[in-house]
Amino acid sequence: MKKALFILMSTFLMMGVLAACGTAPDEKENAGRNGEEKKVLTMGTSADYPPFEYVETAKSDEIIGFDVDLANLIAKELGYEVEIKDMDFNGLIGAIQADRVDFVMAGMTPTEERKKSVDFSDVYYTAKHMIVSAKDSNIKTIEDLEGKTVGVQLSSIQEGKAEEIGETVKIKVEKRTRIPELVQEIKAGRIDAAIIEDTVAEGYFKNNPDIAGFTIEDGSDEEAGSAIAFPKDSKLTEEFNKVLKEKMENGEVEKLVIKWFGGEK
Repeated sequence: MKKALFILMSTFLMMGVLAACGTAPDEKENAGRNGEEKKVLTMGTSADYPPFEYVETAKSDEIIGFDVDLANLIAKELGYEVEIKDMDFNGLIGAIQADRVDFVMAGMTPTEERKKSVDFSDVYYTAKHMIVSAKDSNIKTIEDLEGKTVGVQLSSIQEGKAEEIGETVKIKVEKRTRIPELVQEIKAGRIDAAIIEDTVAEGYFKNNPDIAGFTIEDGSDEEAGSAIAFPKDSKLTEEFNKVLKEKMENGEVEKLVIKWFGGEK
């Protein structure tokens, strides 16, 4: 009887030791600042938009860029870590609504239509629209687009700009999910031009000397401002916005602008 009791107690003791060994690593992995549980946020993006977010495939498969650095800068201040999920731009709002991501940074403009579905931070970067075409296309003005096929990224603010142009100039609009597709369509002669944010277009000019562009300066052009998108009524909106304002005021955001865009806004 004593022998059986000893064996039973030994078994329970061993189970307790194994359980402790099994849980210790998990607790360590989940430990954050001051022993608190690590807080990880998923950032949705479309990594086809240099220098905001992109992959230097020749070097690694890591997503890098201005938005990535800014997201990490803000998140670190708040005690969060950031994991990035790449997807098509037109699926980002849906990903927020379906709780697949905690926030989105993808050079996204806070339009009134998007505000019906998500909340936004303050604008952290502004740019303008650019008409991009083959260098030998002789497309130098909006009027030169008459009768031409113009590409835009699906669900982007440039879609709206194309509709606006179409009110005065007859154009055919083609939509693609990614910016590199638009560039390749121009190079292949399948579309005549594309509307792309100027900062992003400049990045593509460096690697594609056979394309060029001009900035739309018509007085009515709305600047394409970038902001962070969050689920409706998320506590993250206020948290991120507070830190974003601080980082913009103390010059840290400007340092990232200079790093990624090569100059001031």
